[in-house]
Amino acid sequence: MEYVYGALLLNAAQKPIDEKGLGGVLTAAGVAPDPARLKALLASLEGVNLAELIAKAETFAAPSAAAAPAEKKEGKGEKKEEAKPEEKGVTEEEAAEGLSALFG
Repeated sequence: MEYVYGALLLNAAQKPIDEKGLGGVLTAAGVAPDPARLKALLASLEGVNLAELIAKAETFAAPSAAAAPAEKKEGKGEKKEEAKPEEKGVTEEEAAEGLSALFG
C-alpha cells in the first residue's frame, strides 16, 4: 500500500510519478523501495490519469456523504423507529423435514 500512497502523494503534489520520485517518497517514509514492486506499479499506472480517477471516485462518494447529514437532522431528541422486516422463523419440525430429505 505504501507504493500506491506514494503515487497518490506525487500526484497530489503534481510531480511526475516515476521510479526516481516514487523511490524518493518511499525512502523518505522509511520504506526500502523494492525495484520490482516499483516497476510493477509504474507499469500498471502507465496511461492512467489519476486526477481523473480521483474526480470520478469523489462523484460516487458524494451522494452517500451528502445523505449522512440529512439522517442526523431527523430527530432532535426523538428516535425514529425503523421498520424491521419480519423474519420467518423455521420451526424445528420444518428443519427436520428438510434434513430427512437429505438422508432418505
